[in-house]
Amino acid sequence: MAITLTALSDLSALGFDEIIDVRSPAEYAEDHLPGAINLPVLDNEERARVGTIYKQESPFKARKIGAALVARNSARHIEETLIDRDGGWRPLVYCWRGGQRSGSFATILSQIGWRVELVQGGYKAWRKLVVEALYNTPVKAPVVVLDGNTGTAKTELLQLMAARGVQIVDLEGLANHRGSLFGHMAGGQPSQKAFEGRLAMALDTLDPARPVVIEAESSRVGDIRLPSELWKAICAAPRIAVAAPLAARAAYLARAYADLTADRAELAAVIDKLRRLHAAETIEHWHKLAAEGAFEELAGDLMARHYDPRYEKQRARTAAEGARVIEAPDLSPEALPGLADRITEMVEKG
Repeated sequence: MAITLTALSDLSALGFDEIIDVRSPAEYAEDHLPGAINLPVLDNEERARVGTIYKQESPFKARKIGAALVARNSARHIEETLIDRDGGWRPLVYCWRGGQRSGSFATILSQIGWRVELVQGGYKAWRKLVVEALYNTPVKAPVVVLDGNTGTAKTELLQLMAARGVQIVDLEGLANHRGSLFGHMAGGQPSQKAFEGRLAMALDTLDPARPVVIEAESSRVGDIRLPSELWKAICAAPRIAVAAPLAARAAYLARAYADLTADRAELAAVIDKLRRLHAAETIEHWHKLAAEGAFEELAGDLMARHYDPRYEKQRARTAAEGARVIEAPDLSPEALPGLADRITEMVEKG
């Protein structure tokens, strides 16, 4: 039996025990339904081989070889992954368009006695819901933007506010990137499609009666583009701007980017990416500070010469006027909870 997904929330509402993506590992890696595990009935090489035979030799031959591969891989998945599932297990299975790959695997599982169901239209049907939510539907909760120059601990403050019950969307967390040239994080960024799937689910769970706080970003977070409806909401939203002295921000960044500064070669490589924007003497000065381990001084100089001027230009182009400013003379770990309390009170009072 095939089910038709009509809303992003259907996956959790339908209550399947497991969601199984039978597409190739490469397809799965690019994007997949939330929570899905990958049990490919054709791996990357097998899928390419069958596709080549289908186009260049014979569709019948391709189906015959494909069927043998699907049966072999399905048997392995049952023996290695699904062997401990009990008789009441209820999986949801999908492939690219809800066709032969998922249908073949579902037939085998149903013959065992499991109550397996398929996604009508497969991954493409899910992706259509994501695109509709992000590109054709306004954000359903009123957006408040947490603003402030580089180094004002916005991401950490956002998490502290979430712990206080504030509704948030953490764009940098979803994009696995800290939003600047120095913002690379372990594991790298997801694909654009995977980010959009995560974001669509986050927006779908919002309570429309309560504000949602989102960190000020440019239209890109690393290599990830923000969808149009969200970007419009961010540009039009009221803002709470954290204002902190340069020294406090530099000290915060030295702590927050300790993973980067620990890798001197990577730090030097990132500094070199700024060569087209700054004089050679400036670049060499930053390299010297990095080599000496003067990370607070380096952070302060990078903000003064590079980030602050660009941030102000971007804010002038994209931000609505009239931000409420909250002064933060101290961004130490001991001070941030109190600052989060003050911002939370502002948000709750509207």
